[in-house]
Amino acid sequence: MKVVAFIPIKLNNQRLPGKNTMILNDRPLCEYIFNTIADIDSIDEKYVYCSDESICRYIPGGLRFLKRDPYLDGFHIKGLEIIEHFVRDVDADIYVLTHATQPFTKKESIEHAIKQVKSGKYDSAFSVVEIQDYCWYQGRPLNYDMKDIVTTQNLEPIYMETGNFFIFRKEIFTQLHQRIGEEPYIHVVDRFEAVDIDERVDFEFAEAVLEYLKRSQTGGI
Repeated sequence: MKVVAFIPIKLNNQRLPGKNTMILNDRPLCEYIFNTIADIDSIDEKYVYCSDESICRYIPGGLRFLKRDPYLDGFHIKGLEIIEHFVRDVDADIYVLTHATQPFTKKESIEHAIKQVKSGKYDSAFSVVEIQDYCWYQGRPLNYDMKDIVTTQNLEPIYMETGNFFIFRKEIFTQLHQRIGEEPYIHVVDRFEAVDIDERVDFEFAEAVLEYLKRSQTGGI
């Protein structure tokens, strides 16, 4: 069973220009997920999917550069169109999609999710954060009754997708045109792992998270 990972990346970001190569704790942002994927033995082929060959200077051993059509860098392009092009270019039984904007994605999370899909019990897997709080949607409470407000620990949790990873069998995309199938494995990540950098404030938060993690590991907290 062939497992292929791909990291779509562009260098002309709109909300935070150049974010994928910005320096986070003395390392380019993209280097975090590159190194994480490079270290996973259960992935057979690993690609950085980018239109700009200058990204090659950041790619470690074990990952391949695959040049994509610059058309896919357009601000109007949706993620599913990028997946469609990659699936058409590279054959696999299982695809692992990850993102450079989530530097704290754990190797162990991806490995565990791959195992679940390979087991045959699930047709896909994706990462989420669990929100157990009072949530609203379209002007109404989503997970609680305003006439009978229970404590947060007794609320029905809400699960929000993160971009840490989407893992799917080829037929899920070719037949359903989806990155999540009908029988997905849902992998809960913590708030640190889920950090996603889209804007300047996200980058500053990631810097603070790294500082916190360094201090906690050295006993400074």
